[in-house]
Amino acid sequence: MTIYVVLLRGINVGGHNKIKMAELREVLEKAGCKEVQTYIQSGNVVLASDLDGPSLKELIEREINAAFGLNIPVIIRSGADFEAILRDCPYDDSSLQEGETLHVSMLSDVPTAEGVAKLAAVDRGIDEYTIIGTNLYMFIRNKFNESKLADSLGKLGTPGTVRNWKTMRKLESMVQELQA
Repeated sequence: MTIYVVLLRGINVGGHNKIKMAELREVLEKAGCKEVQTYIQSGNVVLASDLDGPSLKELIEREINAAFGLNIPVIIRSGADFEAILRDCPYDDSSLQEGETLHVSMLSDVPTAEGVAKLAAVDRGIDEYTIIGTNLYMFIRNKFNESKLADSLGKLGTPGTVRNWKTMRKLESMVQELQA
């Protein structure tokens, strides 16, 4: 069995795409996933499965559509890949100043050179970012919801889902508990 972090994009935001986490856990367990755990209401799941990542993604998207009537994009990372995301972060979370935050957008694919160029052309103010493979790390110096960088992620042309560093650390601890 492989441990996976499953991230649902755009659920329970502003009253749209509502999915209760207890119901999601039940749907995933009935679909054959093991040790299904969720964290907060924004579509963060840690589970175990015998399937490979692409097959699991397809299964989860199909089951969510069947159970809830929603077409929700799903991003999946193995537990090992997820731990590497945290380990490879180019920004030091221990030295954040008041108001500064770290976020990661986990992308469905490696962005194209054209997408990277479009994002690079954005006036992002004092915010910074680094792309490593299918992950875009953001160092936001003010409010995330006012960040020009965060608002421009669609320019990459590659769907993704963003999580703040606190959520990333919590999911990491959940992965480690299942691996123990």
